[in-house]
Amino acid sequence: MSNDAQPDTPETASHSDGVPGPLLELAHRCGVATEYIGWGEKHYEVAPDTLRKVLGALGVAADTDEEIAVALVDRELDPWRRRLPPVVVGVAGTETRIPVHVPHGEPLRVTVVTENGDEADATQLNVWVDPREVDGALVGEATFALPADLPTGWHVIRAEIPGRPELDAECDLAVTPARLDTVERLSGQRWGLATQLYSIRSRRSWGVGDLQDLADIATVAGAHHGADFVQVNPLHAAQPRPPVESSPYLPTTRRFVNPLYIRVEDIPEVAHLPTADYRSLRKSAHRFDRANVKTDRIRRNRSYREKLSVLEKIFGVPLSPTRQVALDDYLTREGDGLVEFATWCALAERLEPEDAQWQDLLAHPDQLGAARVELADRISFHCWLQWICDQQLEAAQRAALDAGMDIGIMHDLAVGVQRTGADVWTLGDALATGATVGAPPDGFNQQGQDWSQPPWHPWHLAERGYRPYRDMLRTVLRHAGGLRIDHILGLFRLWWIPEGESAAAGTYVRYDHEALIGILVLEAERAGAVVVGEDLGVFEPIVQEYLTSRGVLGTSILWFEQTPDGPVPPDDYRRLCLTSVNTHDLPPTAGYLAGEHIRVRSELGLLTRSEEEERLADAEERDAVVALATQRGLVPDDPSSEDIVDALHALVAETPSALIGVALVDAVGEYRIQNQPGTDSSQYPNWQIPLADDHGAAVLVEDLADNERFARLVAALNR
Repeated sequence: MSNDAQPDTPETASHSDGVPGPLLELAHRCGVATEYIGWGEKHYEVAPDTLRKVLGALGVAADTDEEIAVALVDRELDPWRRRLPPVVVGVAGTETRIPVHVPHGEPLRVTVVTENGDEADATQLNVWVDPREVDGALVGEATFALPADLPTGWHVIRAEIPGRPELDAECDLAVTPARLDTVERLSGQRWGLATQLYSIRSRRSWGVGDLQDLADIATVAGAHHGADFVQVNPLHAAQPRPPVESSPYLPTTRRFVNPLYIRVEDIPEVAHLPTADYRSLRKSAHRFDRANVKTDRIRRNRSYREKLSVLEKIFGVPLSPTRQVALDDYLTREGDGLVEFATWCALAERLEPEDAQWQDLLAHPDQLGAARVELADRISFHCWLQWICDQQLEAAQRAALDAGMDIGIMHDLAVGVQRTGADVWTLGDALATGATVGAPPDGFNQQGQDWSQPPWHPWHLAERGYRPYRDMLRTVLRHAGGLRIDHILGLFRLWWIPEGESAAAGTYVRYDHEALIGILVLEAERAGAVVVGEDLGVFEPIVQEYLTSRGVLGTSILWFEQTPDGPVPPDDYRRLCLTSVNTHDLPPTAGYLAGEHIRVRSELGLLTRSEEEERLADAEERDAVVALATQRGLVPDDPSSEDIVDALHALVAETPSALIGVALVDAVGEYRIQNQPGTDSSQYPNWQIPLADDHGAAVLVEDLADNERFARLVAALNR
């Protein structure tokens, strides 16, 4: 989503403005950056007030010297207050050592119970650690090595003191693959289509692209044009009723799917609707015949309102025994997480996010239980909607593979969720309060960005054994051949903005990237999916090196691959990478060549220097890239804009990158930008631009197979 900056380290952090040393030390122990290198290679020191507020969002009081002193002691003693760590994430084939704390002198046995029920003993190592007094008791630390031959998966570590069962403890153990090998199974270079699903309609859509449209796009891209994947925007759920959030990157939950994307007519129970209801369905569908070819703006609320009215009628049709078993299996698999999400949806249909009843229901389980009984039918309805989404996602992936794709549908995982959304309500303290996620000032937005999303709380997430994160990944990967992780740098650290402050008044908070990426690799390996991380920006080399070592592909955007000497030559691109000419945060290539992004940013007041200066700097870099393509014989004499677009795609195809992405907007000649980072719908129609060609005419799914411009771009790619 944005550029990133280099993390600080305890060795280099030293403030020049007299910030108390204990506050700096506490920040470091809590993973809060006290300084960083930002956009333009500038050095920034974090204000003391920001440090205190971010520490407060982590649950660490640091307003006074006394609070800081207490917090420093707590950070040192907290591991000693635990028998076992909250969770252990290891790597298959590698020895994992863990500290275990017991009353000094007590004997101890540590075992691992695998997810298959097998049991293995851990080995106590001859590592001496001096015992220490903790809360008035003498505590010892023993070091154990877990068996190195444990299978990958989710297991349990048990610590037992013979004869004292009240002191027994256990924690989750995730054994992750050393390296995700899914992309290594693919030979040669593969290309795929990147699309914003809502923006491309068919003649059967209801004003918004849907999951059958996704299946058809995959069929056309694979069978007619030889693509190996279709990369889509996040399909995460928005509000359960209109009005709904337009941005797919600001969902209410990242685990479940937006029912807006359901193709109503594909639900088997439609065939058994009463005659009057079926006629009503057909009338609803025909109301969108004209909307499907309009190119001014996507109107989600109208489409969703109409779909919901019909879906409620279909929900009333009894299921056949086979269909009922399939629904029951789905409900069992998704478990309590689905029920909690559906409960939130049922409540959100009645309550506004600011309503005090939300907190009352959480604080009084009896009231919540009564509400669940009262809303049982609506809860079942929202569970059913997710089942329908799941089935249609499965059909889309099957269509992609049947069309000859090796990867199929590549889903997109957003950075976070809305502050008043389902995940905030259902996941509790796994998400932090008092801060939001964003980005410091950078090349996308020189005033910084506030994405209005609560961050994962790094400690509380670990306390839960990373289960909310794992369960989210499992559901998203269920019918995916690939997964793109938006702003994957957020698994290393995130820019936290204290509530009420500007985006520039934040700092970075570090995460256990080895645990988060290890779990990502484990779940992707089990799903057989390729993982692509959006790792754009300024950061230490260890980030890309670590991702590569774990088999996670990076991201390269042609326009951003620059050195002080000019554009990066194609031969120097990474192999484990998804490379494309542009991204959804920039105009389509034709628009970028014309400086459309500069015009939009200038009109919105997002520049910190004059539009003329921006255009001159932008033209210099842009022309250098076109010159590189010209030098390699890819640009004809007296080229048109379309010739240059083709040449730039031919240029990225000359890289060794394993995957090449082609934006559908480039394939049909669209000019308009989908999203301007750092703005909302009152400033720019983000995520509401329907797909059109260079003449402003709507491009439908049915048009793609015979689209001459699409075929020409693919030919250039395969040159």
